[in-house]
Amino acid sequence: MAPIPSGPICVLGMHRSGTSCVTGLLQDAGVYLGDVSRQNPHNRKGNQENGRIVDLHDAVLAANGGAWDDPPATVRWSPDEQARLRMLIAGYAGHPRWAFKDPRTLFTLSAWRQELPDMHYLATFRHPGAVAQSLHRRGGMPAERAHALWLRYNTRLLEYHRTLGFDLLCFDLDAAAYLEAAGHAFRRLGLDVSKTALGFFDERLRSVAVAAPFADPPAEVLALYERLRACVR
Repeated sequence: MAPIPSGPICVLGMHRSGTSCVTGLLQDAGVYLGDVSRQNPHNRKGNQENGRIVDLHDAVLAANGGAWDDPPATVRWSPDEQARLRMLIAGYAGHPRWAFKDPRTLFTLSAWRQELPDMHYLATFRHPGAVAQSLHRRGGMPAERAHALWLRYNTRLLEYHRTLGFDLLCFDLDAAAYLEAAGHAFRRLGLDVSKTALGFFDERLRSVAVAAPFADPPAEVLALYERLRACVR
């Protein structure tokens, strides 16, 4: 029998794409999350993010001339920023299975990989129309800009998938298929899914009706979505 993986899990995916759900399900399966948000205006069950990690990522993106909604093409971490990262990682000491998520990680992952070369990954994506509509409802982002942002995040996601070979979960699947796929992915991470009903998932919190102009992304955006769908196990 293959050894059961241990160590940290990084959840990758764009904003409004199911990262909170994946991370909450990981906690259902016994993974330690630490001090994370359990409730906020845009996620009734919380976004499951460690605020100190988000603050550090924001600082790194800003130092490289970008932000979460305008990510830089390349990111370099300063020695001080890397020291802050090591302190954050040390806060999870004593927990053999822990996880974190922040969509910004798609652009800040280099230092994490340096500090945690044996880290495991799990990723999620969602139809660009649903993401764009959600971003508009949350902060008024225009459809064209939201679709372009989806393309940047998910291009990076596909690049990492090709490099690291992690499981991809599609947040557009119906509830039964989604939870079945999550269960298979968790078992490949060495998690005992039999101990949980994966109760964090709540179909009522997932809006799927997408209206114009969000429902009609550019062709290159839809093509990338189909490439991601083809990577789902």
